[in-house]
Amino acid sequence: MSQICVLVRVSGHVQGVGFRFHTAHEGLKIGVSGYAKNLPDGSVEVLACGKAEKVEQLVDWLASGPRTSRVDSVSRDDLEWRAIDGFEII
Repeated sequence: MSQICVLVRVSGHVQGVGFRFHTAHEGLKIGVSGYAKNLPDGSVEVLACGKAEKVEQLVDWLASGPRTSRVDSVSRDDLEWRAIDGFEII
């Protein structure tokens, strides 16, 4: 199985609604490592690393996010693989 890392930026009503917490929970649940971080412009940055199909599963989930959020757009950059343990909320 191939391992990948992606850097995702999620825009919309995604701060102050538990988006980072729910993202970390979802990532850990499916076996993806990385972080979720609020950005000054009101978006959330998510680094996700793991098995390709699991990372893609998380990216798909990010397109809708938790019920408390409203996702307007998702952009993504593929990165070089790096080993990361756990899922951090920054």
